[in-house]
Amino acid sequence: MELRQLAYFVAVAEEQNFTRAAARLHVVQSAVSAAVKTLERELGAPLLDRNSKRVLLTEAGSALLPRARIALDAARDARDAVAEVHGGLRGTLRIGTMTSIRLLHLPALLGEFHRRHPGVLLRTSAAPSGSQGLIDALTERRLDLAFVSLPGAPPANIQLIELARSVIDLVVPDDHPLATREAVSLGELAGLDFIDSPIGYGNRAVTDRAFANAGLTRRVTIEISDIASGTEHVRHGLGMALLPRFVLADAEGLTTLAVTDADLDWSLSLAIPADRPASTAARALITLTKEFLP
Repeated sequence: MELRQLAYFVAVAEEQNFTRAAARLHVVQSAVSAAVKTLERELGAPLLDRNSKRVLLTEAGSALLPRARIALDAARDARDAVAEVHGGLRGTLRIGTMTSIRLLHLPALLGEFHRRHPGVLLRTSAAPSGSQGLIDALTERRLDLAFVSLPGAPPANIQLIELARSVIDLVVPDDHPLATREAVSLGELAGLDFIDSPIGYGNRAVTDRAFANAGLTRRVTIEISDIASGTEHVRHGLGMALLPRFVLADAEGLTTLAVTDADLDWSLSLAIPADRPASTAARALITLTKEFLP
């Protein structure tokens, strides 16, 4: 049994697809298939059910998966320990990020990390389903850590390190009837047309929860994946929006109102797995991130 075989098996199990696993591993699909078949032959049991639309684990595969992950984590830690002795960190760090993080200068943070640890390959990715998608990727071991906005308690297998907070305000065009006000109650916004992020994004979760707790409904008529473009959508008359204050620097032609009777608090956190040890590279980025905070 080889570590490479275990790594290929884990990738297929997590992706539930040989093609996606091969792309993730940067090898041809035939190599992944051959490695898994060899592993099955050596263990004397089928590990994957290939008869369905998705590749699923057999009973033997389910038993092997957590032990394979432990073995791969141990091998990674061993490599990290040797690398530290011989001139610095090595390996790959998979980082999940949101489409807009203005409270933290991510390029500067990653640039400084690269200068300190040039032997670590950084791979960043965003999830179409926002912070919830990043949490899912962490749980499925497709990411090592992620910058997320996740209101409420995290899943049991995720630890959140809070980095920053921002109040969410209502934004309307200057010619909107509410523009003469300084504040508004949540009840006054029920039934109005909103611009918001898709379900799964942190700011959408905060606002949906506030309306639900108040027993109110609202209409989201336009969904945008880049929260920073929210002001432009409002400016061009496509609706109103509840946006964190950190995206409201360019508010020309817009009026910002406080929402007085709701918990509209957006938070930025660094999410890390709580059910497995972080790599040395991940721990180094966590430490550096804390240094970058004001």
